[in-house]
Amino acid sequence: MFGLGPGEMMILFILVLLIFGPSQLPKLARGIGNAMREFRKAQREFTDELHRDPTEAKPDTPHAPPDNKPPENKPIQ
Repeated sequence: MFGLGPGEMMILFILVLLIFGPSQLPKLARGIGNAMREFRKAQREFTDELHRDPTEAKPDTPHAPPDNKPPENKPIQ
């Protein structure tokens, strides 16, 4: 993983433990996990969008044309 051996990983873990302290490690790990999950979700959505058939309509797209009425001018209350 990243070209790091077990010795280097242990040194990094000890440095992180000294910098953040044992009480902050679970919060730090949880934040990193959430960030990785969001990144993978965005990556998956992006690749799905790239591989989607362009002739296929989105299911949430309304089929009726929008009204061309101008917006009503109401006073701000």
